[in-house]
Amino acid sequence: MGKELDAQFWNERYRQGLTGWDIGYPSTPIKEYIDQLENKDLRILIPGAGNAYEAEYLWENGFTNITVLDISEMAIESFKSRLPSFPENQLLHQDFFKHQGQYDLVLEQTFFCAIDPALRKEYANKMHELIAPEGRLAGVLFNVIFEKEGPPFGGHLDEYKDVFRPHFTIEIMEPCNNSIPPRSGAEAFIKLKKAD
Repeated sequence: MGKELDAQFWNERYRQGLTGWDIGYPSTPIKEYIDQLENKDLRILIPGAGNAYEAEYLWENGFTNITVLDISEMAIESFKSRLPSFPENQLLHQDFFKHQGQYDLVLEQTFFCAIDPALRKEYANKMHELIAPEGRLAGVLFNVIFEKEGPPFGGHLDEYKDVFRPHFTIEIMEPCNNSIPPRSGAEAFIKLKKAD
């Protein structure tokens, strides 16, 4: 890895408007997953949340126990100004790998693909630690190898399965059939249950 993917790196991306991952609304696979959730009391974490459109959608639909986490202060400030009614103590400017908590659901919007691939096993370990018994990790990963050096960093389902299997039961890990057109064929939906 030639670059340090730290807060300074991500703040600079926001500052320069180099946010090609930001589609301006919750991605369809995650929105449709949220629409199936019945328990509004779920403890939900969104790590590497960026502009956190998923958190905004959850909030507008009656979910209140949402924690938004990002290493970029600019991302957190942007979300705060867009949704001032969101509780400030649930907005965390923090490194995911240092975060402590217990969650019923972690929503993954390609955060996995924004970190150095060398950290993927550590990511799976950390997710297992943060997710409560019977809890789930659900969301979207890129299911493609990118031509340009990342982030984002791509990959394929077989390697992802190897990363997650030690810690999770794979309920769903398959290509998305409801991606937005620019990402058609490049995304996978995952729903993983914490293993004992």
